[in-house]
Amino acid sequence: MRPQDFRCHTRLRVRWAEVDVQKIVFNAHYLTYADCALTDYWRALALPYEAGMQALGGEIYLKKAEVEFHASARLDDVLDVGLRCAAIGTTSLTFACGIFAGDRLLVTVQLVYVFADPATQTKRPVPPALRAMLEHFEAGGEMVELRTGNWATLGRDATALRMEVFVQEQQIDPAIELDGEDGHCVHAVAYNRLGMPVATGRLLPAQDGVSRIGRMAVQRSVRGQRWGRAVLDALMQAAQARGDMAVALHAQRSAEDFYLRAGFVPEGAAFEEAGIAHIGMRRMLDNS
Repeated sequence: MRPQDFRCHTRLRVRWAEVDVQKIVFNAHYLTYADCALTDYWRALALPYEAGMQALGGEIYLKKAEVEFHASARLDDVLDVGLRCAAIGTTSLTFACGIFAGDRLLVTVQLVYVFADPATQTKRPVPPALRAMLEHFEAGGEMVELRTGNWATLGRDATALRMEVFVQEQQIDPAIELDGEDGHCVHAVAYNRLGMPVATGRLLPAQDGVSRIGRMAVQRSVRGQRWGRAVLDALMQAAQARGDMAVALHAQRSAEDFYLRAGFVPEGAAFEEAGIAHIGMRRMLDNS
C-alpha cells in the first residue's frame, strides 16, 4: 500500500492529547484518523453528507473495522491518511485506508459500512446513484458539472445556495442578498453528481470595460475542494469572451487568499459591507 494508491488524502498533525504513556499515538486514535479521512472523502465527492444521504434515501452504518499496525506515529508527526472505496456490495461499502508518515506505511484500516433505512436501521441496497458516484470518483472522474446561464435557468438553485450561505450562515439581511441585479447577470452553478448545487457566483454587466463578480458561495461542508475556483474561472471566461478588459470584486477578508491565488490583486483600503470586512480586488483579462 502506497500513498499514490489513493485519490483522497487527509493530512493531520499528531497532537499531544493523542499520545499515550509510551510516547506513541494511542491505538484507538487511528480509527479517528480514518473517520476524518472518510469525511474528507465525501467532501471530495462534492457530496454534502447529511443532505446527500437524505436524497439517497438512507444512511451508512459502520459494520466492521479492522486495524493493522506496522509502525508507530509520534507527537508532531505529519500524517497522510489515504482513503478509497475498495468494494461495493449489494448493501455494503468497503473502504481501505492507509496512514503514512511520508512514504512509510504506519497503519492500515478497513471499514465496512452497510447502507440502511435510518428509521429502522435495516439493510437497503446501495443506491445506483451512490454506486455510480463512487465508481466515477475512483476512476478519476470530475465530480461537479459547471453550468452557466441566466437567472431564469439557474436562479432557483443559485438562490437556495446563497440563502444557505449568506442569510443562514453569515446572517446577512435577505433584502441585501436579493438586490434585484440577478436578472442582468451571467450566473454559474456547480452541481454534484446527484444534481445538487454546491457552488455559485454571478457576473454583472461591464462598466467602462470592467465587470464585477459577486455572490460567490460554496456549500459549507464541501469547501476547500476547488468548486469555488471552478465557478470563478467560468465567470472570468464569460467576461473575457464578451471582451471585458478586467474583472473586479468585493472579497470578504476571510476569502482574500483564495482570490490572490486566482490572480486578483487588492485595491484600496478595507471596508465593511453587510457587517462583514471586505477588500476590493481586481484582475486584468487578456483580450489581445
